Amino acid sequence: ALYMANDKDLMRWARASRSAGVDDRVVDLKRPLGLVLNEDDDGNVYVETVAPKGNAARTGMVKEGDIVTMCSATFGDQMWSTRGVGLTRVLAAIRVRAGPTVSLVFESSQETQKKVKISSKAAVAAEEARKRAQEKKDMLLKELERDEKRLKK
Repeated sequence: ALYMANDKDLMRWARASRSAGVDDRVVDLKRPLGLVLNEDDDGNVYVETVAPKGNAARTGMVKEGDIVTMCSATFGDQMWSTRGVGLTRVLAAIRVRAGPTVSLVFESSQETQKKVKISSKAAVAAEEARKRAQEKKDMLLKELERDEKRLKK
């Protein structure tokens, strides 16, 4: 059975992450953020509105429709995945963040689809590696059985 990655695989991988990746769009925002956030049916938080003269608009890096995928931890440099956690938890995390700024990772729906494809390729490669390892193990076991038969003669 061929194993294919999907949104759930991406979510599982993302929730284990504690820092933003190299390709992630990390934006450090001073409070007030200048954003109106909302939640979709899957519990993902997205940018509904960017206030025209707000802090988010000044960065030029946040667009309406972007999904918030990570948020700063309460203190320190660690981040946590916000995929599927809902608006209430994200807003609480932003509110309790120590200091005047909060770091958020945003991605567009196109970036999300690209990550799903990448995780799909990784899942296929992992499955192929498992199959190769099993084939090698089976071959070695057969070889061992042949050697044992020869020794018994």
